[in-house]
Amino acid sequence: MATLMTFLHLALFFFLNSPPPATCYTNQTDQLSLLAIKSRLEDPQGALNSWNRTLPLCSWRGIQCRGNRVVALNLMSQGLVGNLSLHIGNLSHLTAITLVNNSFGGPVPSEITLLSRLEILDFSNNSFTGEIPRNFSNCPNLVQLTFTRNFLFGTIPDELSFLPKLEDISFSRNEFSGPIPSSIGNITPNSVLRIMPFGRRDSRVARGSSRPHISSIEWKWLHWQYSSIGVTLPNLAVLLLEGNQFSGPIPSSISNASLIEWIILSSNRFTGPVPNLERLTLIEDFTMHTNLIEDDMSFISSLTNSTKLVRFDVSENMLSGTLPESLANLSVLVNMFDIHKNQIHGSIPLGIGNLVNLDVVDLSHNLLDGLIPMSISKLSNLRNLFMGRNRFEGELPSLFGNMTRLSRFQLDGNELSGNVPSSLGSFTNLLELDLSENNFTGLIPREIMRLSSLSIVLNLSENNFTGSIPNEVGSLRNLAVLDLSSNRLSGVLPNSLSSCVSLERLYLDEKLLQGEIPSGMSSLMGFQELDLSRNSLSGSIPSFLGSLKLQKLNLSFNRLQGEVPTRGVFTNKSAVSLDANQGFCGGIGELKFPPCKGVEAPKGKLSTLWKILIPILVFGGLCIVVLVFLKFKKTKENPCPVVIGVQLLRHSYGDLLKATNGFSENNVIGSGRFGSVYKAVLDDDEDNVVAVKVLNLDVRGATKTFMAECRALGGIRHRNLVKLLSVCDSLDFKGNDFKALVYEFKANGSLGKWLHSGEEESDEDLKSLSIIQRLNIAIDIAQGIEYLHIGSGSSIIHVDLKPSNILLDQDMVACVGDFGLAKVVSSILPSDHESSTSSIGVKGTLGYVAPEYGAFGSISMQGDVYSFGIILLEMFTNKRPTNDLFGGEVNLHRYVSSALPNGLMEIIDPQLEMGGLKMEFIGSVLDIGVSCSKENPRERMSITLVVNELTDILTQLAPFSLDVKVNKY
Repeated sequence: MATLMTFLHLALFFFLNSPPPATCYTNQTDQLSLLAIKSRLEDPQGALNSWNRTLPLCSWRGIQCRGNRVVALNLMSQGLVGNLSLHIGNLSHLTAITLVNNSFGGPVPSEITLLSRLEILDFSNNSFTGEIPRNFSNCPNLVQLTFTRNFLFGTIPDELSFLPKLEDISFSRNEFSGPIPSSIGNITPNSVLRIMPFGRRDSRVARGSSRPHISSIEWKWLHWQYSSIGVTLPNLAVLLLEGNQFSGPIPSSISNASLIEWIILSSNRFTGPVPNLERLTLIEDFTMHTNLIEDDMSFISSLTNSTKLVRFDVSENMLSGTLPESLANLSVLVNMFDIHKNQIHGSIPLGIGNLVNLDVVDLSHNLLDGLIPMSISKLSNLRNLFMGRNRFEGELPSLFGNMTRLSRFQLDGNELSGNVPSSLGSFTNLLELDLSENNFTGLIPREIMRLSSLSIVLNLSENNFTGSIPNEVGSLRNLAVLDLSSNRLSGVLPNSLSSCVSLERLYLDEKLLQGEIPSGMSSLMGFQELDLSRNSLSGSIPSFLGSLKLQKLNLSFNRLQGEVPTRGVFTNKSAVSLDANQGFCGGIGELKFPPCKGVEAPKGKLSTLWKILIPILVFGGLCIVVLVFLKFKKTKENPCPVVIGVQLLRHSYGDLLKATNGFSENNVIGSGRFGSVYKAVLDDDEDNVVAVKVLNLDVRGATKTFMAECRALGGIRHRNLVKLLSVCDSLDFKGNDFKALVYEFKANGSLGKWLHSGEEESDEDLKSLSIIQRLNIAIDIAQGIEYLHIGSGSSIIHVDLKPSNILLDQDMVACVGDFGLAKVVSSILPSDHESSTSSIGVKGTLGYVAPEYGAFGSISMQGDVYSFGIILLEMFTNKRPTNDLFGGEVNLHRYVSSALPNGLMEIIDPQLEMGGLKMEFIGSVLDIGVSCSKENPRERMSITLVVNELTDILTQLAPFSLDVKVNKY
């Protein structure tokens, strides 16, 4: 009996002092677990401010409840940094966890596999390390398991094959090794399997197959012989081979894959005809743009049974023939039809009007001719219509005005004639209209000039328009580019142009315009280019043109005369053209105009003039003093703005003075135009080492640089961006202004020192970087740029990417730094066609700055891509873009492109030890660098594609890595 009582007491003790089983957990358990998770995280954006005991649990941000229990946790893109607490395993009712696009690090806690109700787990785009937990078999309801873009390693758990509902597995862009487990072949044939060991995007899908051969797919599956793919994988759902180097014909066996939904073969070198597609009735996306496909367009007929087709893109190939009438029988669901840059001729079938859900139609750069069918006007959902660079003729149908959702309309480079219908004025959502290089006649419709939605470009150049420029042009308040050149317009420049406050470029050359340049144009402060050449303008050059931010001005071949200003654009001889006018004087010496004759004031009037001017000057001076004081006061009140809700930490001047040993020269680790960078130890803690950038406020623009770095870095966190820890904006001990920025310390210095080691005594200990290290660094840089461009709420353009602004930590992980010229844009810039730009003048570093910056003084994401391309070429050739080899027509881009593909050994860095590596890998890297650094911004790769391409190359190199000499640090 005593033994029984002892046993009961022990059982009661363990019951009272042990956590209850998952089925007995309470709402309070969920609350405590979430607070424990929060305690392990940095939250610079305040995303988890609502996670406190004063608010009901189910009202917390990112929390979804059923009853009173937490069933979903969604913290996507919240800027969170830190490790995921093991208390995640206590949220026993969770069915979905989404942590996408944060900076979670450390291992994936094995406690997560205790969540037996879990259906969705998505940890993509973080910094998780270690191996995937092995006991996911405890989660029988798991449908989706996604770890894309982390630092996970090891092998894929064999236990995944025992999850009966698993459909979506995505492990791309990690560091896994070994084969895909053979048991993967046991996954139910009806599920969707995303293997993607290092895939290009989260859509490489194959339906699970019960055929035993699927277990033999290795990590290098991209090089798998796919010629019999339709036979060996009859249940294939998606074939995605985008952005590789596949050549030869598209396998005809694909016609057997009757369950296929996506065929995406773009950006390869496929040749030959398109296989028969009649059996592919479930296909939704047929994309094979940018290949070498030679076929006529009759293959469209084989898609008429594909009732689910949504996207059709065969652009940039060598397709010919005519568009068949069967085009009208394509799926009514089709919303994209893109055939641009082929050799297709003939007319547009009338039946195109049946495809009423079309959103994008791109027929440009072909040989299409005939009349534009009125049936196109039935496409009321159309938003993008590109028909330029063809041979269309006749008049523009007036019924085009029915497409009121249209936002981009290009008809340039055709043979259209007649009047432009006024019904185009109903395009109230239009952002871009290009009717240039046609034979349109008559007046410019006033209705078009009233389209206040136009913001990208209105191009009516190279036509035969007559009459004057409509006064309604003042309605184009949001327009960036207006081109009316090479027409037969006459009259005077309308004063209403002064209302076009967003204009950056205005082209009115080769017309019959008369009169003076209106003074109202002085309000167009965003002007970058102005061309009024080859007119009959008279009078003098308005002085306000010297106050604008013009980068290019052409007033040649007019009747202008008088004094030439000496400010702004007039100080740059190469930026201004004043030839063939009636007579100029003055200006800078390089223009070689005669000096202007002095004009003596009439006697008796000089004293009267001074009596009037002196009070005005005194009053004006007082106003200026007051304005300067107010501006100074405002600057002091908010020296470093709060960015997206994040207030940066502050340090005092005394703190930094002590931490840098009195700003000792021995602590200097770098210097630049706007100041010096010191190594500092905060709070006498040897583990708290930081880098302090002290601004030299005597240099013009230093304060602006300080503000730019605050804006760019104050609210973002990414493993490949230098982290801004705190700021100091105060006075030194002498009462002078003092500004400094405190960053994470990067132990291995700049990439520039590693690439060109030995140029300075301090660099002698640096060793040459191996190919694997260079590739890893390149990927780090590209990922940092990708996050700046598209990874946060606003697009950030760096402007000054170069090796000295790339810093390496103790593990040789690269971080992009120095955001002194960075620009924060309010929304993501468009990636296709004409990019939005922002005026900055000519800034950046010679050799790395994009050529269009010098031509137009504008910035764009493509400019950062150019700089990255130059850096990539420099990394693998060890040639700076300013090397003495380059000059005139030869630059680093042309130096490399001319050596591809057979002259690689002559240009690559001789310090690279190739070992057993194949030269084709180096060639692939240099191909990317050449593509990124093309002169035309539109031809450059997207930064996302760059990340994908480089990651794939690195993964392909993995089997050879033992043959490479990898330096240890």
